[in-house]
Amino acid sequence: MEEKLSSVAKTLTPSPIQQLSLLAQRCNAINLAEGFPDFPAPPLIKDAAISAINSDFNQYRHVQGICDHLAKKMKEMHDLDIDPLTDIAICCGQTEAFAASVFAIINEGDEVVLFDPSYETYEGCIALARGVPVYVALDPPHWTLDQDKLIKSLSVRTKAMILNSPHNPTGKVFSRNELEIIAEACRSRDLVAITDEVYEHITFHGEKHIPLASLPGMRERTITTSSLSKTFSVTGWRVGWAIAPACIASAIRNFHIRITDSAPAPFQEAALTALRSHTKYFDLLRKGYESKRSYIVNLLMGIGFKIQFMPQGSTFVFAELPESCLLSDVEFVEELIKQAGVVAVPGRGFFHREKHSKLDQHYRQRYVRFAFCKSDTTLAAAAQKIGELVDAKGLLKLFSI
Repeated sequence: MEEKLSSVAKTLTPSPIQQLSLLAQRCNAINLAEGFPDFPAPPLIKDAAISAINSDFNQYRHVQGICDHLAKKMKEMHDLDIDPLTDIAICCGQTEAFAASVFAIINEGDEVVLFDPSYETYEGCIALARGVPVYVALDPPHWTLDQDKLIKSLSVRTKAMILNSPHNPTGKVFSRNELEIIAEACRSRDLVAITDEVYEHITFHGEKHIPLASLPGMRERTITTSSLSKTFSVTGWRVGWAIAPACIASAIRNFHIRITDSAPAPFQEAALTALRSHTKYFDLLRKGYESKRSYIVNLLMGIGFKIQFMPQGSTFVFAELPESCLLSDVEFVEELIKQAGVVAVPGRGFFHREKHSKLDQHYRQRYVRFAFCKSDTTLAAAAQKIGELVDAKGLLKLFSI
């Protein structure tokens, strides 16, 4: 029956990250691949969800209070004027919000600029809209944005730009100067920006997340997407949103209604409780993740990984294999699963070919992503398993295969 598949369906393949998570389940391995927490969500919001279910919030539902609260927070935190009645679309997680945003503005042949390495979902959504992804490589090891490369990537067909900050997989938080460069490109070329800000509350060492929409002239040309998932450890609840100019938000809402109709009703109700969390919650969230980041960075550096860039945000470490390691990223991950029972993600899945690039791209096979959004017990177990593979010098034996 494969001949019955659409041409678009034939271009889509299973998510490598989810495939690795499934492998972890089958092998009873420790999953440091997929970015979901394995520790409990806050009791208060779980109780709110249970209360909503017991109160029979079981049908299609739009909880306007979510929009009201988001608009209030955007004003208080970033001085952005958002109309909660027209400028916000509630969706089934940030993934749907992002996809609907792409479908709302991209026509066949439109070019969309992305910063590489980039999360796998973005390219798939652009392909479904028949758009053309154009990649601008961030420069390792600190993943800096080169303004000249960005400008050269733009053409008369460029319609939009994608920005993910804090960034998956590198943990980079784009600086204000880099955001100004992006904003100027958008303003001068009349581009729309779509941002993925799911890690907005997970930043470290005083780094501040700055929404692109808060820069001059960007509110009217930015679609901001985010969700409850990462901030409240509820990746399975699927409550997200897009904040955009009214006409675009309406289009996003129309796509949402025709695809999924409604985000889960009881979890929308619980979202009200989550979004009203005291600032102390967000402070503790950052401190907790900062501790986990330090733990896994110290572990990886201690066994021989090169980490020249300390994650500034998100829940990932993008670690570089040492020069002594003859294995590629894929080969290393395969051996780590076989010998240690620990699953990570080969970095090459986040890299894409740059338009007209002639630069050496060997480094794209030298990175491995580790997720640290795991319980202390899980991280300690991973450390123990990996520790069983070190040599007399304390370095990982896999590096000398």
